[in-house]
Amino acid sequence: MKDKVEAVLNQIRPNLKADGGDVELVDVSEDGVVKVRLVGACKGCPMSQMTLKMGIEKMLREKVSGVKEVVSV
Repeated sequence: MKDKVEAVLNQIRPNLKADGGDVELVDVSEDGVVKVRLVGACKGCPMSQMTLKMGIEKMLREKVSGVKEVVSV
């Protein structure tokens, strides 16, 4: 599942990089929790939680079966 998650994150990255940010994959647990680290402009952005939940998590849950939640570490 980790390879599939990374492939989807690679699709999302250009949008984040356009605003000066990025996302790093930290871990994918057996129970479907994806841990990511927002970096660059995304790290301190007030909209980062919306980006995380409504953007990254939504896309991962649609495209990778087994993903239950995405959390920022």
